[in-house]
Formats: sequence, C-alpha cells, structure tokens
Amino acid sequence: MVFSSLVFLCVFLPAVFLLYTIVPSIKFRNGLLIIASLLFYSYGEPVYVLLMIFSSIINYLCALFVSSKKQNRKWVLVLAVVINLGVLVVFKYSAFFVEVINSVTGLSLPVPQIDLPIGISFFTFQALSYVIDVYRKTVNPQKNYFYVLLYISFFPQLIAGPIVKYKDINEQITAREQNVFKIAEGLRRFIFGLSKKVLIANTMAQTADIIFSSGTEYMSVLTAWLGAFAYLFQIYYDFSGYSDMAIGLGKMFGFDFKENFNYPYGAISVRDFWRKWHISLSEWFKEYLYIPLGGNRKGKARTVRNRLIVFLFTGLWHGANWTFILWGIYHGIFVVLEELIPKLGRLPKVINHIYTMLVVIIGFVIFRADTVNQAFDFIVNMFGGFNISQQSVSFALSQLTPWFIVMFVAAIIGSAPLKVFSEKFIFNGSVMAKHQNVVQTVIYAISFVLLLWCIIRLSGNSYNPFIYFRF
Repeated sequence: MVFSSLVFLCVFLPAVFLLYTIVPSIKFRNGLLIIASLLFYSYGEPVYVLLMIFSSIINYLCALFVSSKKQNRKWVLVLAVVINLGVLVVFKYSAFFVEVINSVTGLSLPVPQIDLPIGISFFTFQALSYVIDVYRKTVNPQKNYFYVLLYISFFPQLIAGPIVKYKDINEQITAREQNVFKIAEGLRRFIFGLSKKVLIANTMAQTADIIFSSGTEYMSVLTAWLGAFAYLFQIYYDFSGYSDMAIGLGKMFGFDFKENFNYPYGAISVRDFWRKWHISLSEWFKEYLYIPLGGNRKGKARTVRNRLIVFLFTGLWHGANWTFILWGIYHGIFVVLEELIPKLGRLPKVINHIYTMLVVIIGFVIFRADTVNQAFDFIVNMFGGFNISQQSVSFALSQLTPWFIVMFVAAIIGSAPLKVFSEKFIFNGSVMAKHQNVVQTVIYAISFVLLLWCIIRLSGNSYNPFIYFRF
C-alpha cells in the first residue's frame, strides 16, 4: 500500500518538490529525497520499509568487501546473490513452492501467508546489480551508505521501475543539475505518463477485468478479442505510463533515467518486441544472466538453452504463478524459433508485424489469466468461439461505451511512433520547426488540461490499479 494517487499528486509531490527546490545543498537535497522516499514507501507498509533498509545495508557492505583484493571476495558476491534472491523467494515465491510440493507429493504442508512487499523485484534487482558491477570493477563502490540507500529507495521508480543500474546514475547522485528546462520537460513527461495511466489504462482495465471474469455464457470470438485487446492496451499504458512518470519525476529532481519503452507494438519480430518492451528488465537479464551463462558464444544448442533459461526467469520474475512461467517460456520459444529460422525475418514487414502482434496478444492473454486453464479456454474462444449467442453479443456491445471507444482509438494512435514521425518529418526544417515556441506553448497547455482532467477522474473514481506494483 502506497500513497493514494490524489494524496501523492496534490500533497506529497508538491511538498517534496518545493522543499527540494528551496534547499541549496546537494547533500541536504539527497537527505530530503531519502526521507521522502522512506515515508512514501512506509505509508501503509511501515514494516517492509525495514526490509528495504536491510537490503540496502547488506548490499552496501557486500559491495565494499567485493571491491577489495581479498581472495574470498567471490564468496561474498555469492553471499550477496543468495541473500537478495533468498529474500525474493521467501516473500514472493514461498507460498507457490509449498503449493507445488503439496500437489506433487500429496503432503499438506501449511502454505505461508506472506504479504508481498510492493516493488520488491525492482529494488532487489537494483541492489544486486550494484554489487555485481562493483565486483566486476565496472563501477567504484560507494563509501557513503546514504547514497546507496538513496539509489535503492528513490521513490519515483521504487515500486514499478524502471530498473536503474547504479553505474548509470552514480555520478548524478553527487552532482546533478536542476533547472527550469529540466523541470518543465520532466513535469510534461510526468503528466503525459499520468494521462496514459488514468485515462487510457484504467478505461481498458475495467473492460478487461469484466471480460476475463465473465462466465462462459458470455464468451465468444467477439468478446474474447475485445478482452484481449483491452488488456493489450491496459498493460502497455499502465506500465509505460508509470515509466514516463518515473522518468519525468527523476528529471524534475535532476536525474536522467534511461527509457523503458520504445513503441513495442510497432515491433516486426518477437526479438524486436523485447528490444522495445520493458527495456531495463531485458537489459538486466542480458547483462547479469544471459551473458554469464555463455550468451551465444558456445554454439547454437547452448544459445537456445541460455535464451530459454532467461525467458523462464523473466516469466518467474513477474510472479509466482504458472501463467507467468508459461508466458515466459512461450516468448522464449518464439525468440529461439526466429533465431533458428532466419527466413521468418525476411517476410514483408506488414506480415512480420501481424505475426508479432498475434504472438504478443496471445501471450498477454496467458499473462492476464488467473489459471492456465482459463488462458487456454480464452484463446480457444479467440479463434474458435463462433457459437455467437445474442447474450454474448449484448455483453460485448455493453462494453463499447463512447468513452471506451474514444480511449481505444487514442490507445491505437498513442502506441504508434508519433514522436519519431513528428521529429523526423514535421519539426525538421518545416514551418512547424520555425514556430517551436508556439508549438511548445500549445503542448504545455494541453498538458495542463490533461493534469486537471486526471485529477477529476481520480477524485471521482476509486478504480486505479497499477499492474506492476505487485512485481
């Protein structure tokens, strides 16, 4: 449980930003951000803030030790990996593993009922990457513990990413600039991310939830595809919206975070999709799992194995459920097939895009379903649910409200690389480029309207789930 959206938007964020701007020293600014981050996380989860502090202390000490020239520094790295992954297993996977053991052995071991700390997968991966990078000597260990605590606890990207590597922001912790241009750009980015989440993702989520929880009498090919597309846009605008907010907030405080999405729904292969979707997670697994396993350096058989292992853990990272594991392996199989069958990439781009989106949509049905059986039943209806009853048609049409249709069209348009197109063809030497000030003024005016609209929607609607908070 974290701050409610309105409290965060109207009280917490303005207060922290105002104090941060007033405080002149970077040292005191960092202290303010640490206090704000701990308060942010402890609101509703006061116990688990101790877990995050424990994680920061352990990884701070391990990084100091593995930076030395002592022979047993490798064992300290192993200890850091065991502790970090052990905490993750206990809090996130213990109930799942006990249930699996019970189902396989017939035992009746008590299933642990442990509340999942919000964002534990994100801050655990950040902490672990810091120790590994220090061990590899790609970054120097931080001697000041509070800087490590700030890195791990920084509230804009604490609970839903993107996963930030210490080596990407270590210099920014002690030397960064806050100016009016970065503040304005960051605020605009934050508002657009908030709008993606509140206006589009929440609208898509309501329809997706209704359809995925509906009975079989309402299901048909029409209903199933509507639910699949609704969730396709929900998960993209939910997660990319939060990433935009995190990047925007970071910029307002002087930090520059890397992009986490690059128009993934324009991908022309599954491999291309994973270069554009949740980039920080893909890079994390590539750098800290795929390459250490051998990458593609030891023949095709080992490469196939390594890719499947990475996607297995990618699925497992998202949650303790067979649907997540199946989703990860499913994507891994297609990535491997594309590598083993080069001809797949030589088809016309339109065909490749359609194929990719079919794979992605079906994959997200598996991801969204509560059980594997529900996922298969849903997919069967997508491709074979032609027994369309009047009840199922009425049910599908009832979801197509004017607001949903407008947001659905906005979701389609927004998932296209409009920014790339505008920068390349509109603002490059055109009349629009000569009136940048006017264009920017209009954009900021639109941002202000969107902010007010989001506040109104949030104040009148309690339905505001963040999918990636649970990861």
